[in-house]
Amino acid sequence: MKRRMTEAARRVAQNPVVKKSAQSMKPEATVWGALGVVLFFIVPEIVGFVWGEEITAWAHRMSLTQPDEIERKFYWVLEKLFEDGGSWVNLGIGVFLLLWIGWEWKKGREV
Repeated sequence: MKRRMTEAARRVAQNPVVKKSAQSMKPEATVWGALGVVLFFIVPEIVGFVWGEEITAWAHRMSLTQPDEIERKFYWVLEKLFEDGGSWVNLGIGVFLLLWIGWEWKKGREV
């Protein structure tokens, strides 16, 4: 079993499609790349940690009072997004991506 897993991992690592996908996910080492990571990974999680309960309560109240079903569904989704607060996993991914951008930027300046 271990040998099969090792072989499968080796095949995936050598797959050019997987390599291209991983490269396309890497944010650019620019101010805009860092700003994108901050705005899409870090800020929403901080908002979730700080105001998650209030947002959830507000969205629940709004979902009960909306006459239109599409609006009720919108507030239901918002409630589900913030009911557990922030995500340490997403925050960790954001910090990792920022460190990666910083490392790439520093590496580019040394050349």
